[in-house]
Amino acid sequence: MKKWIIGSPDPDAVQTLQSRSDLSALCCTVLASEGCITVEQAAQLLGCESLSDPFLLCDMREAADAVNAAVDSGRRICIYGDYDCDGVIATVILYTYLFETGADVTWRIPERSEGYGLNRKAVEEMHEDGVELIITVDNGISAIPEAAYIRELGMELVVTDHHQPGKDLPDAVAVVDAHREDNASPFRLYCGAAVALLLVAALNDGDVEMAMEQFGDLAAIATVADIVPLTGENRCLVQMGLEYLQNTERPGLFALRELCGLGVKTLTAENIAFGIAPRINAAGRLASPRLAVELLLEESPTKAKTLAEQLGKINAQRKTEEESILFQVREAIEAETDLLHERVLVFAGEGWNAGIIGITAARMLERYGKPCIMISLHDGIGHGSARSFGNFSVFDCLTACADLLEKYGGHPAAGGFTIRAENVPAFRERVAAYAEAQHPEMPVQELRAACVLRREFLTLDAAESLSQLAPFGAGNPEPLFAVENAVIRDIRPLSGGVHTKLLCEVDGVSCEALFFRRSPESTGLRPGDVCHLMVKMQVSTYMNERRISLYVQDLRLSGMKQSRMIAAIQTYDRYRRGEPLTPALYRAVCPDRKDCILVYKSVPKHGIRISQLAAQMYRQDVNYCKMRLCLDILAQLGLLAIEDTETSVRRISGAPHADLEGSAILQTLRRLAAKEEETL
Repeated sequence: MKKWIIGSPDPDAVQTLQSRSDLSALCCTVLASEGCITVEQAAQLLGCESLSDPFLLCDMREAADAVNAAVDSGRRICIYGDYDCDGVIATVILYTYLFETGADVTWRIPERSEGYGLNRKAVEEMHEDGVELIITVDNGISAIPEAAYIRELGMELVVTDHHQPGKDLPDAVAVVDAHREDNASPFRLYCGAAVALLLVAALNDGDVEMAMEQFGDLAAIATVADIVPLTGENRCLVQMGLEYLQNTERPGLFALRELCGLGVKTLTAENIAFGIAPRINAAGRLASPRLAVELLLEESPTKAKTLAEQLGKINAQRKTEEESILFQVREAIEAETDLLHERVLVFAGEGWNAGIIGITAARMLERYGKPCIMISLHDGIGHGSARSFGNFSVFDCLTACADLLEKYGGHPAAGGFTIRAENVPAFRERVAAYAEAQHPEMPVQELRAACVLRREFLTLDAAESLSQLAPFGAGNPEPLFAVENAVIRDIRPLSGGVHTKLLCEVDGVSCEALFFRRSPESTGLRPGDVCHLMVKMQVSTYMNERRISLYVQDLRLSGMKQSRMIAAIQTYDRYRRGEPLTPALYRAVCPDRKDCILVYKSVPKHGIRISQLAAQMYRQDVNYCKMRLCLDILAQLGLLAIEDTETSVRRISGAPHADLEGSAILQTLRRLAAKEEETL
């Protein structure tokens, strides 16, 4: 269960912001809920109209002079990129520009098996190829030994990067990175491709407009794909880049758009994030990043279509491998369901593709609401990827396990590491011990609503006005809104029951709310129910009719006490981990015969999702922990089967009569409860 946080911005601040801007009341409410309460703050967030002078970046002048000198003297140049979408596009931007100016230029991107960044073998091979100047894009800031080797071989190095530098910088002609301590540029949060674009501008006396016209479409894709904050100059870059992308003449991008079903659609940051970027990334994850570079450089529409189709197949393979890993994880959980109740989920598998375990870790986190670590094992070596949220820091956790790891890195929300296979069991224990010591109460995933959607906001004009805040992405998410006391009038299946349409009444206004990837049955709702919703609001067009569409992100019955529900879930987790409960909790959660009978009768023969059953039990004042204990007792007696990684339960057909008193679980709970009573 996610924790809902609903904003309640100061009405006076909203009114002041609206009176001094051309923003709608709803947009001003969203901004105020995020602490943006002055016109100056709003302008800083939304009002950027151009990129900064590239020469404000540290070493940009030196970089431009070195590259131009190499071009003029005919020296061989190599652009050295990275295998993700940002690195691929940064490579394409700089290579294309230099090639079109007549430079003797080549490009190189390491395969994922080579690892991230420069390596000694690559440097030697570039040297043998006659390269005299290496320009890194989206990497290089940590290449200290490689930079020294490049100088030793008599080559020059220009670093352009956007990652955090260490205490020492590489020995290079120029190190362009906005995160340098001595950098004075007004904006620092570029992706690697944006830095490459600014270098192109610098090579033309700082002509940013020219660079954007040539490469804004590509840089917009990279900016969205690399999940850098869409604020300030990044917002401007994506806004302008989307316009260029809409009318792109690059055969590769046009073929990708067609492949994603975006040929005639208005492009948005969301289109890029879920359509175009994953296909470019798939090349580096499962095949070779060369395919993506070649697609974006291709000038023949026919060949571009063929390459795009290849990327489409690789992306489909990526999805298949993701599902295979997730299936193996589900099998492991089914074999040992207590794993689900650990503070941090840790799974390892032989032969898992190391290029996609980060994606699967993110999906596991979203599904189970806990930090997740996935480890891919090959020939006795494990490559791990972790994802987290809230105040549980992946980097701090890995640091606590440093003696078990070959290497590691990351930040609070994500990280990666290498580990010997024999150390995985000890690593799993260390992670659990760290989490218990540092986080007795683990963080709960949150959904933050800007405000409650009142009647005056449920209009087409208000919904359309939200486009003033776009593009949406990291640092500027599409706003969520809370809908309170929605009366459910009807519940209809969509796409054969894969999705659900809720016909509801909100503050006297009839609305349609769509709940994707949730069947009508799994919502736990019935006509006449009153519930609260967390939604996104957009304008959709169907049969030439424009209407408001609410997209449900979460729901709960009206009257459900959030804190009590979360506490009950956490209590059950502690019980399953074998941790002692407080005296009051043992008494509170121990079910009696009446509770068990009620739960049993509420489970239909064909089965029910446990979340749906929990909603029904909540109506009858049986909390989540007690309900789960009832299910465990009944399953122990052979009356119920808990299935699908503890997400559903069904009656066992033909089960013999069973005596509740025969349940070891119930006997233990009663003994602990009675013992506490004696103590009192």
